[in-house]
Amino acid sequence: MENKTIYRRILLPLDGSPLAEQAMPHAIAQAERFQGELILLKVLPPLPERSMSSPGRRQAEDLSAQLAREYLEGVAAGIRDQGIAVQVVTVEGQAHPQIVQFAEENEVDLIVMSTRGQSGLSRWLMGSVADRIVRGATVPVLLIRVRESEVE
Repeated sequence: MENKTIYRRILLPLDGSPLAEQAMPHAIAQAERFQGELILLKVLPPLPERSMSSPGRRQAEDLSAQLAREYLEGVAAGIRDQGIAVQVVTVEGQAHPQIVQFAEENEVDLIVMSTRGQSGLSRWLMGSVADRIVRGATVPVLLIRVRESEVE
């Protein structure tokens, strides 16, 4: 039986950390293999409600979004140089529900992301964004296990 799975729209959530970027070569490889589009997504956590006045809050949110887009565009430029179509997106909210929701609403075929591979008490105490995405996503999720020592 032949599997004709094709991943045309590949979502790579990034948070700006070297750990998250470790999944990038794997996402690029899938995009190359299937001649797909890579979507770089950064979820911006909301500011605390009482952290500042409305005008100051709006400025902080705008600056955060601008910095996130600049980061994503910098990453995207290197990927585009490899001949891969790339889209950059920022959304506000909590990471795992926003990633799952974005994938559902934007016809994503595959989510590629890194994980620390924690287990036991540390995972229970801290929770795992990757674990929550795997449980909530309606599309395949490719997890790249990375140890802190592997991050440059």
